[in-house]
Amino acid sequence: MRLKPRFPGVFLAAFLVLAGAASAQQFVTLGTAGVTGVYYPAGGAICRLVNLGRKDHGIRCLVESTGGSVQNANSVRDNTLDFAIVQSDIQAASLQGTGAFAAEGPDTELRSLFSLHAEPMHLMARAEAGIKGPEDLKGKDVNIGNPGSGTLVMADLLLKYTGLSSDDLSLAADLSSTEQVPALCNDKLDASIWVAGLPNASTQEAVSTCDIRLVPIAGDAIDKLLAENPAYAAAVIPGGLYQGNPDDVPTWGPKATVVTSARMPEEVVYTIVAAVFDNFEDFKKLHPALERLTPQDMIKEGLTADLHPGALKYYREQGWL
Repeated sequence: MRLKPRFPGVFLAAFLVLAGAASAQQFVTLGTAGVTGVYYPAGGAICRLVNLGRKDHGIRCLVESTGGSVQNANSVRDNTLDFAIVQSDIQAASLQGTGAFAAEGPDTELRSLFSLHAEPMHLMARAEAGIKGPEDLKGKDVNIGNPGSGTLVMADLLLKYTGLSSDDLSLAADLSSTEQVPALCNDKLDASIWVAGLPNASTQEAVSTCDIRLVPIAGDAIDKLLAENPAYAAAVIPGGLYQGNPDDVPTWGPKATVVTSARMPEEVVYTIVAAVFDNFEDFKKLHPALERLTPQDMIKEGLTADLHPGALKYYREQGWL
């Protein structure tokens, strides 16, 4: 059920004029991903701070669980989401009309607000599966991510640079983050590829439920992948972060970014951005993945699409740009 009406050609022209109507409310939606990842609580943190000031600005922010980055980018494009969290590589592909967006073409109206946490790829494998690197996935039962997710895009890329494809797997499952742990721990999968911030509930559940190892993703193939795909960077999952995995695990990944459309009114975007950065110390406490963020990194790293004018106005007022 939609929580607000949509009108052709008019974006967010629902209940009120923002200025003055403190007693009325305007609803905006923020698309995230599955509830066991980091997008959902990160989106909740943003909406929580927006909603604290709704009596003053009249905006109420609602978090929506979705299939992930590709779905979110498409939903911003077609006006079924107002804001969304997407991987930095998915943001770039949507803006350029490449990869998963080749059929739709470039989304020239995509705009950035800020970036969030880094998102390392987790290659989670049952200890007895004998998987010590991505090349060992051949002939295995592997979850490569649900349709519409950034994980699926990255899993395909990992297999390609490893010299494999989904056809080389005994099973290429398309499970969501909530489905992957029962499948792993019930011996229906040998491994699962999962892209998320640190720490995340799905990996924590996996390592605490059964004997799961985080497999290193490094080597010449990954070096080549990163050299040819600048939307990604090398990353590390710190040793001891997850139960039963005491050593640092080298890997790679994108950043999470918050996006909207150029059609979104400037004052609405300004309100969202101000809610986060005016309460920045509180924001960082709302999830461990947000603890190390700095405003300077958030407005520069991982953003391919131009900053929305509402965000740009706020950052210039702070002297950050």
